[in-house]
Amino acid sequence: MQIITLTSDSGTKDHYVASMKGAIVSLYSSALIIDVSHEIRPFDIAEAAFQLRNCFDDFPIGTVHIIGVDAEPQLTPGSDEGSYPSILKYKGQYVVANDNGFFGAFLDQNHPEEFYRIETMVEEGKHYTFPTKQLLIPTACKILNGENLKSFATPRNKYKKAFTPSVLVEKNLIKGYVVHIDAFGNLITNINKHYFDRYEKDVAYTIYFRNKEYFIEQVSQGYNAVPPGDKVAIFNSNNLLEIAINRGANASTGGAEQLFGIRVGDMIRIEFTPRGSHDNFDSLFG
Repeated sequence: MQIITLTSDSGTKDHYVASMKGAIVSLYSSALIIDVSHEIRPFDIAEAAFQLRNCFDDFPIGTVHIIGVDAEPQLTPGSDEGSYPSILKYKGQYVVANDNGFFGAFLDQNHPEEFYRIETMVEEGKHYTFPTKQLLIPTACKILNGENLKSFATPRNKYKKAFTPSVLVEKNLIKGYVVHIDAFGNLITNINKHYFDRYEKDVAYTIYFRNKEYFIEQVSQGYNAVPPGDKVAIFNSNNLLEIAINRGANASTGGAEQLFGIRVGDMIRIEFTPRGSHDNFDSLFG
């Protein structure tokens, strides 16, 4: 059984997701369809890249991922400007999306095995009002059917990259950003555990957020390492630093997001204090 995943900003209130799934099974009746998320913020390709990247390695080789976020092509005749529906092959899986910056955000510093642009379908002059259904899904089903990619797509070596915040690592300082807030109100950052692993295990550190108003002085193994209602920092299953309130998400509080008043894009600072050092913390917030 072949797997197709769907990621979109369509939400679940309307018929759009059902229409996409109907189109898939009409073209490839045995497809197993898995939803990654349909609650992406409208046109937010960086969030779409984050969601797929964090579950990508859980899927088997041959899986085809469809990204229905900002999917409408923007063509500039005779130029490489604009955006075309495209195909990325990476780790034996395929991603079908509009080349609007998603691919570069998804790959980050990694490199694709293959990359193709789908030109013929969009240069016929037809206007696509539902491009995920009308362009990306037929392309994904061609892949599942084993069609040679070069028979309907053109190999390319360039793709666009949307802006995504980077982690800054200095001698005794890591600066990162909140890149996602999950359904529990947990604050997920772009600070990977491997940045921490650069320092010796016994080096003291403080995690600051909301400037210096809040701080945590250790990373715990799990949420229940602290009492209910206390703030906690962990490395989640994707090795990303996460700040949460243990059992803090309910109808009145909404977890760390509401309690701390932090939003996507806010900075997280981690100050390391090796023995013998005495840096001025206030200088970090000037």
